[in-house]
Amino acid sequence: MPVTRNALIRYKTIDNCLRRRNRRWTLEDLIEACSEALYEYEGIDKGISKRTVQMDIQMMRSDKLGYNAPIEVYENKYYRYSDPDYSITNSPLTEDDMKLMGDTVEMLRQFGGFSAFSGMEDVLGRLEDHVSSMRHKRKPVILLEKNESLKGLKYIEPLYKAVIAKNPVKIIYKSFKSQDMQKFIFSPYFLKEFRNRWFVYGWKKGDGMLYNLALDRIHEMGAAPGETYIENTVVDQDTFFDNLIGVTKEINSKASKVRFWAAPAQVPYIETKPLHKSQFIVQRNEDGSAIFQIEVVQNYELQKDLLGFGESVKVLSPRDLVQKMAKRLSQAAANYR
Repeated sequence: MPVTRNALIRYKTIDNCLRRRNRRWTLEDLIEACSEALYEYEGIDKGISKRTVQMDIQMMRSDKLGYNAPIEVYENKYYRYSDPDYSITNSPLTEDDMKLMGDTVEMLRQFGGFSAFSGMEDVLGRLEDHVSSMRHKRKPVILLEKNESLKGLKYIEPLYKAVIAKNPVKIIYKSFKSQDMQKFIFSPYFLKEFRNRWFVYGWKKGDGMLYNLALDRIHEMGAAPGETYIENTVVDQDTFFDNLIGVTKEINSKASKVRFWAAPAQVPYIETKPLHKSQFIVQRNEDGSAIFQIEVVQNYELQKDLLGFGESVKVLSPRDLVQKMAKRLSQAAANYR
């Protein structure tokens, strides 16, 4: 049974409310929560009717969508799940859902030869394996790296919508370096995933500079009515990451030619999995070791990657990076003395 986007937002909102058992939810509370969610995600500000939410609850209780949600009314006024561990997000997909997903993957495969879809093969492979494993009740063949405790993923969709619609957002944020929460207006430009963490780049009102915010450090986010969106005139995301490892970069940062020596046992690994697309071998030595060069911005992620090789890699240039690496390795060694 097809479900409209607005209905799905309402179902997920009701589900989120009923899972929060530290509060008693009346029908009016659920109506208000659904109205706020529709405004936040879709910009719909006319609210919703009492009958709509009542019908949503009946739909969630039924098996039409496969939810069979155990929603009960207690004290003739309040709503909750009779099973405190229940959530519609844990409901298995129906056969129709899985068939639709399979058909979608097959349709996307038809575009495999087009340049606009280059690089999508791995994504389609993952989707195809995931759908197949669910339909045939087998274990997946393709295992994905994931972080079950990762926070902030709920902000991906509203940030995506804010970027497309060019809407500023109000954010409460706490960085690793700060002891206090920060509240500010933010104009998001684009999202970036790096090693299972998500970041959003944009302009913070009043600071006059580009920021990248980790989504797992956002504590609250919402619409910012009345605020003006600051257009992106400072960065081109198509080229911004060309000379970058990771996500940390100031707008005017210049790339450095970084040379490093690698031990014989490490050379094949670095060759087959380059640190950066600019990587090449400057010199091969008789003992099997080699000198590599990459041209990248010096940042925390670069140092972290090089430090990860331990004694198997030695930075040769530039001089300032050599000094930073030597200092960090000296401090690391001191921890074991």
